[in-house]
Amino acid sequence: MKQLELYHKEFTLHLTSPEIKSAIEKAMELLRTHNRIFFLGNGGSNSICSHYMEDYMKMMSKRTFSFTDAAMITCFANDYGWEKAMEEWIKFQFMPGDLLVAISSSGESKNILNAVKTAKALGGKVITFSGFNKDNSLGKAGDVNIVTPTRSYGIVENLHSSILHLMLDQLQGL
Repeated sequence: MKQLELYHKEFTLHLTSPEIKSAIEKAMELLRTHNRIFFLGNGGSNSICSHYMEDYMKMMSKRTFSFTDAAMITCFANDYGWEKAMEEWIKFQFMPGDLLVAISSSGESKNILNAVKTAKALGGKVITFSGFNKDNSLGKAGDVNIVTPTRSYGIVENLHSSILHLMLDQLQGL
């Protein structure tokens, strides 16, 4: 099974990387010390945001938010354009001292990059999850950047989800 071997190789490579281990430790410290956490992503990354917004709220007693409501997304996209929709939502909701978790498989989504810039300008901290190219724009934009440079959407999205879950487990002492 070629795909099984590829997933095993990529997961092992990334989860044993000293750079990723260090980034995970730094990300956990931000997650531990921030009480309001925002999650942003597109497509599959958006569903990851919805999942972990719920888990971090329920299991860590954090106040969590995500840009996942269809009516809100279409309202903001209609009023501000897709590239500015998340940024404008951040302007309404985000406060100094908040934490943004921004997820983009390519690391080049303009709407995510605009939201990250705004969150930082508003005095927040940012953890980014990106993939594909190790030099992608999002992978340089956060206070902590977790980059999984592989071309497979499945591997990138599953690694992002797995890392968010392993951090949650670690923070809970499991």
